Amino acid sequence: MNHHEIKNFLAVAETLHFGRASELCHLSPSALTRSIQRLESELGQALFLRDNRQVQLTLAGEKFYQYAQKAVRDWEDICEDLGEDGEVEGVVSLYASVTAVYSILPDLLEAYRALYPKVRLNLRTGAAEESIDKLLAGDIDMAVAALPDRQSDRIDFLPLLTTHLVFVGPRAGGREYAFSDMHELGRLPFVLARSGVSRSRVDQFLRGVGAHAVRITEVSGNEGILAMVRLGCGVGVVPELVLERSPFRDDLVVLDGAPQLEPYVVGLCTTRKNLARASVAAMWQLAQERAQ
Repeated sequence: MNHHEIKNFLAVAETLHFGRASELCHLSPSALTRSIQRLESELGQALFLRDNRQVQLTLAGEKFYQYAQKAVRDWEDICEDLGEDGEVEGVVSLYASVTAVYSILPDLLEAYRALYPKVRLNLRTGAAEESIDKLLAGDIDMAVAALPDRQSDRIDFLPLLTTHLVFVGPRAGGREYAFSDMHELGRLPFVLARSGVSRSRVDQFLRGVGAHAVRITEVSGNEGILAMVRLGCGVGVVPELVLERSPFRDDLVVLDGAPQLEPYVVGLCTTRKNLARASVAAMWQLAQERAQ
């Protein structure tokens, strides 16, 4: 099984788009299709369901995706270990929210690229609350995430900044979301993350004051929360840093008299197994130095 064809498969599996994947792989769409077909022929299974509108992984494709990720990571690890010139090489996959990409990572990644030009950086964006799960599943090497209230023994966390959690509402018509009585919080519509630190802090606070929110719109990602709040779907709770960086910030307002929740600590995290790799350890050390 060709290592490059496995990487081609991963590009399609992660983009679910042959056109975009072919650009990432520096192949023509037809060459990429032939590469996938060779894999499917060798495995005796279809890896993708595809038509003119969409591309999806089959059940066999989902299983092969787990194998392919590990195979590529193991290959890069051995290439890194066998490097003869002593330079740090390999690949570091990093997961972060869109806000983190704009506000936290630019200086760190620029410095890392200057020091370790032979390391290839793979950056994936998504909902902040999903970062720890992806890290533990082995989908990524490092993540920018909120410090969880309960930390796993398998993860090391490096604090980078602290930001307040704020309650926000739409600037237009926001009076209906006023906080007159903490016990009446349950009557307000909320827009909250499905899981994660901010959601657990809100749930804990509501329980503490004997309130029960009955109208909750669940959203994936802090940026999505602000978009829904702007539409008038309810009160949102997000890190202040996200609000400050949002293109919707002028249409939103921090609500007066809102509860004060415990601050939100944002940092870099990875598993101890990943820290054994020189490319990941170099990123970690550089982040430590800049945090000090």
